[in-house]
Amino acid sequence: MPRNTPRSVKLSKYLSKHLRHQPERLGLNLLPGGWVAIEDLLLACIANNFPITREELNEVVINNDKKRFSFDPSERLIRANQGHSVEIDLQLEPILPPRILYHGTAKKSLDSILETGLLKMSRHHVHLSLDRETARRVGMRHGRPVILVIDSLIMHEEGHNFYRSENGVWLVDKVPAKYITVLHENQTKN
Repeated sequence: MPRNTPRSVKLSKYLSKHLRHQPERLGLNLLPGGWVAIEDLLLACIANNFPITREELNEVVINNDKKRFSFDPSERLIRANQGHSVEIDLQLEPILPPRILYHGTAKKSLDSILETGLLKMSRHHVHLSLDRETARRVGMRHGRPVILVIDSLIMHEEGHNFYRSENGVWLVDKVPAKYITVLHENQTKN
């Protein structure tokens, strides 16, 4: 199954919904780390009238442009790498972040963010990007994009823990406003 076909997009959205937000709708219980047995997932999909073959599952995990999913080393378990709204211990270890990270948002959210900082809202963490272009693409999903520069190393030095998911997304519980700078449009080139 090639990337970004209607079927692969539909599968990715279906898996995101059920591995990140509503596993109970398929009768699944996430294990520590967010893992679920592949056999259980495939059977649950069939029982819920959305059959997925193991080959399709492999393709979605391997070819998803955002690397949203991963297999464990035995390839018997699957999980969403981050973005969960259900309570789950992702078993991430704190890691030293780079000097700066980026966050993309919509211009309409900027005033609130500069007042209260970045909050995880219904998710487990605030998601940060290593590069400006990724942040810009994320911000575009919500309206006119604004890129925020996060002083991540200073945050870390002042006691904030950072994590990195398997697909390279940086995660933190919150970003207080004092660590945020707006990247102005004439500065948006990497």
